[in-house]
Amino acid sequence: MEQTPQDQPTAEQLAQRSAEFINGIIGLLPKPFHAKAAMILGSGLGSVTEQAEILAEISYRDIPGFPETGVAGHSGSMFLTLMNGHPMIILNGRIHYYEQADAGAMAPVIATLKALGIETLIITNAAGSLLNAAPGSVMMIKDYINFTGQSPLFGVTDNRRFVSMSKAYDSQYRYHLRQIAEKNDIHLAQGVYAWMAGPQFETPAEIRAIRLMGADAVGMSTVPETILARYHGIKVAALSIITNYGAGMDDVRLSHEQTLNYAPKAAAKVHILISGFLDHLYADG
Repeated sequence: MEQTPQDQPTAEQLAQRSAEFINGIIGLLPKPFHAKAAMILGSGLGSVTEQAEILAEISYRDIPGFPETGVAGHSGSMFLTLMNGHPMIILNGRIHYYEQADAGAMAPVIATLKALGIETLIITNAAGSLLNAAPGSVMMIKDYINFTGQSPLFGVTDNRRFVSMSKAYDSQYRYHLRQIAEKNDIHLAQGVYAWMAGPQFETPAEIRAIRLMGADAVGMSTVPETILARYHGIKVAALSIITNYGAGMDDVRLSHEQTLNYAPKAAAKVHILISGFLDHLYADG
């Protein structure tokens, strides 16, 4: 018998089912696992998981309600890990707006993190520089500009959809990341991230326009997850791995292969920053 819309499970019910499934696996681990932080890996950053102790790997296709990824550099797996001795959930893979024309495609994932008790989300991405940072470096996101006109909260009916984004990226988290970068002699730029729909790269004219509007880096992700996390009351820190300059800013032909080549070069820096960040996070209780 076909389900009517009234019979369809709500987003919260789907998230609870996913969380119950994951908690079942957590219950089989040899040690208690109580993560309060999760991280989404951007394109080409899968090697970050090699620096962590992996307790379990769960394919997205096995988690109820989770979307399957379809972009190179995104394996579509959830890792239950210990990084620098601290429990953390690592998500290697995200669904981009351009894959399904759905800004809310990551909604089941973020809702599940909330149901699992995650309080902090670290988001990483591969991005093009608008002169704030050079390829191979890392930029900490302090704010964003949404150039798509889309929101993952379209269709949400409760009043929580009117979420304030004035503090999208937590200022205390940014302070700690700056301190960690200085201590480890890592050049960490800070800037505004521009979200473009993709999948095509931007034109030189678009790059000139978004630079004039105050953007320092440009990419095709991160903003939907940020909005969803803040909707659920999860604090956010975000890092852009700079893999290229924006269109028209140099003579290099833009490609996804360029992204996959440059991102791993910054993985060691990301690991140092995240390890130190987790020390602060768990020290604060």
